[in-house]
Amino acid sequence: MADPALHQTRPIKEIAIDYTPEACNHCSDSNSITLTYDHRGGARWRSTTRFLYGTFSSLIQCPKGNTSGLNFNIYLSSLEGDKSQDEIDFEFLGKDKTLVQTNYYTTGTGNREEIHDLGFDSSDGFHEYVIKWGPDLIEWLIDEKVVRREERKDGERFPDKAMFLYSSIWDASYIANGGWTGPYVGCDAPYVCLYKDIHVPAGTALDCSCDS
Repeated sequence: MADPALHQTRPIKEIAIDYTPEACNHCSDSNSITLTYDHRGGARWRSTTRFLYGTFSSLIQCPKGNTSGLNFNIYLSSLEGDKSQDEIDFEFLGKDKTLVQTNYYTTGTGNREEIHDLGFDSSDGFHEYVIKWGPDLIEWLIDEKVVRREERKDGERFPDKAMFLYSSIWDASYIANGGWTGPYVGCDAPYVCLYKDIHVPAGTALDCSCDS
């Protein structure tokens, strides 16, 4: 990512809430977002614009307690629910908060998962998670350390659709019969995932009138 413009960021100003708005709290003044999972289910927020490349970051403190079965995350997607989406992920698997999964999709095809040992419990405090995405390179960083780097290979597709920044908390225990995130236990609900100091690219938004 030689283009310095891809590293310029700004605080996120507005978000859209896709479902359960009462379980999502956004304070633009403090640049913080709270997502809660409880009897209402979870919630998902996203940026109000798509971006074509750039650097995305947030400080995140994952929910405390027994979070088995839950997925909490921060990721890019050209459109959630579109079967031909491009996507770049950080996903926390509730069964073990010392791990995080990275992945990316091109035209709906993923299967590029990698599991990373964080070296800490993601619920113990805030840590910085960064996605740097360019035409030929993706980097995932945690606390300023590159944990994964993917370069475009000749003849292979690479994420090139404009993408929203998303985040959600949801019950994923039905996937692989609990093999992915564990069975849902729920003994410590409500589960609260905290985001702060959220930044998006400064100059690569495509629908600038929606998030200005």
